[in-house]
Amino acid sequence: MKIVADENLAFTDYFFSAFGEIYHAAGRTLTNADVQDAEALLIRSVTQINEQLIQNTSLKFVGSATIGTDHLDIPALEKHNIAWSNAAGCNAQAVAEYVITALLHLNPKLINQSSDQQFTLGIIGLGNVGSRLAYMAKLLGWNVIGYDPFVQRENIQQVELEQLLSTADAISIHVPLTKIDKDSNSDSANQPTYHLVNAQALAMMKPEAILINSARGAVVEEAALIADIQKTHRKVVLDVFEHEPEISEELLNLISLVTPHIAGYSLEGKARGTQMIYDAFCKTFDFEADKKFETQLPVCEQYFENKALKLVLQQYLTQIYNIAQDDANLRACLKDGKVDQKAFDYLRKTYPLRREWAAHGGPKA
Repeated sequence: MKIVADENLAFTDYFFSAFGEIYHAAGRTLTNADVQDAEALLIRSVTQINEQLIQNTSLKFVGSATIGTDHLDIPALEKHNIAWSNAAGCNAQAVAEYVITALLHLNPKLINQSSDQQFTLGIIGLGNVGSRLAYMAKLLGWNVIGYDPFVQRENIQQVELEQLLSTADAISIHVPLTKIDKDSNSDSANQPTYHLVNAQALAMMKPEAILINSARGAVVEEAALIADIQKTHRKVVLDVFEHEPEISEELLNLISLVTPHIAGYSLEGKARGTQMIYDAFCKTFDFEADKKFETQLPVCEQYFENKALKLVLQQYLTQIYNIAQDDANLRACLKDGKVDQKAFDYLRKTYPLRREWAAHGGPKA
């Protein structure tokens, strides 16, 4: 069996080498010729799965080791009888920890909020990532409110979007990218998240409220965001960008904290994503799934052992994850007024995968 795999996937040899020959390739530039005689294709979100890529191939399975599906043309896959899988929730813990790290980097005082100055975190989207973030935020004593018209979480105070935007001290976005589909009867297809955060939404927010987007770039309207920051001087954290990988110098200079689409890039998250598409692959081809990613992870420093969460984050947050270095690395990629695409992709390809808090003895949801 020929298996084509994105060169940046974790542990593909461990999981898939027993089934055939693995061809590692750059996911962003895959062509129909690259997958012509492959039976399985393993990708990330940078690969657009569409009719042009998959037509007249031998593909029987496409696995995306990422949480989203907006890069998958599912009707085209089904038309060609190609089984597919994504890895929903694989990096939820990593993204939750990213958001908390970003907030503490911008405002270290949030680690010790008094009861009369309670910090309110608003979470848009309460799926795997949003609900995980809510749990972790509550461990720090933060007040959490959430908005999601499609799920109900008993342990999260859910409010209307307008109330969340107007009252939260920080807003973190965790929704898929969806657009209006006139031919669909699905509620989600007709309540789009494309440009959900636009000029009108930004105007509802308190000027001092922090905005964090680690979901999909086009959920936030870039032009409106630039105008808003110029007016309010709002602190904004972006891990994703509307025109990614093209990022303008103008935008970069306005954002408080930028990272190259790596919010979910923990070793555990990447390994868990590959594990999930491995399990789906085995089910598709009727193989026994007998491998576990945990056996491949090295032991790391135990910062949390017998110590309170807040104390550890105060003392060791930079050692656990130096988010400022990610920011500096991305800013260093500016060339001729925008981020160089090759440099952006190289940052992601060579990213030193951080460990989740649980690996250091800390909490997990």
